[in-house]
Amino acid sequence: MDTLLLQVNNRPALNLLYEMQALNLVKVLKEYPLPQTKTKLSDRYRGVFSKEAGKSFKEHTQLLREEWNNT
Repeated sequence: MDTLLLQVNNRPALNLLYEMQALNLVKVLKEYPLPQTKTKLSDRYRGVFSKEAGKSFKEHTQLLREEWNNT
């Protein structure tokens, strides 16, 4: 069988995994506590893109929004 690493984003999803384990569909190998606070996207992706790529993406997004609003 394959081993996968998953991130569970909420309690209902975690409960679903435990139900699947009870049906012998999956096996929970290791438990990690769910984070209590939500991470902002800006914090999550900080440093992933270079400044130039980030600026280019921001300009492109603004252009698309302007085009969308003009239609």
